[in-house]
Amino acid sequence: MPPRPPRAFIRCCAIACSDTEIVLIREYKPSDLDVLRRMHASQGFGYPFPDTADPIFVSKLVLEDDSGRPAMAALARLTCEIYLMIDRDDSAERKPHPTCAGAKARQRYEWLLALHAAGELDLFSRGLEDAHAWLPPPISRRFGRRLEALGWIRDDVWTPYCRRLNP
Repeated sequence: MPPRPPRAFIRCCAIACSDTEIVLIREYKPSDLDVLRRMHASQGFGYPFPDTADPIFVSKLVLEDDSGRPAMAALARLTCEIYLMIDRDDSAERKPHPTCAGAKARQRYEWLLALHAAGELDLFSRGLEDAHAWLPPPISRRFGRRLEALGWIRDDVWTPYCRRLNP
């Protein structure tokens, strides 16, 4: 696979919204904090204002109005998606690691608990605050109960959307 091209970083740019209007989009500055706090409070969504100084926010863009004041902002925080792989192949043709061969369901669950605890510590040590898992429909009900027993929350309150980035 060829290497990805270098990424561009926005420092300041003007963007035409229509034939007659040009807006300025720039990086967030600490002096924007009070205005962004007011914007957040006025939306009334009931979640705390994010810590804009946290390095987990990898993009902070501000759109200015005609007078140069912030009118909108987009803050992008890294999220973590968990993928779990389980070796269920007990075939004689394959020579799995001796500690994994023929693991029974209870033993796999104990391994899951150990991996879950280690993963949580690892992610937290890297500065992450949460992790997400999207379960395939065939396993969502049963495995979802296991996740809930481990403290995961099924979030049906907020509707998730995904945008595949294609510059």
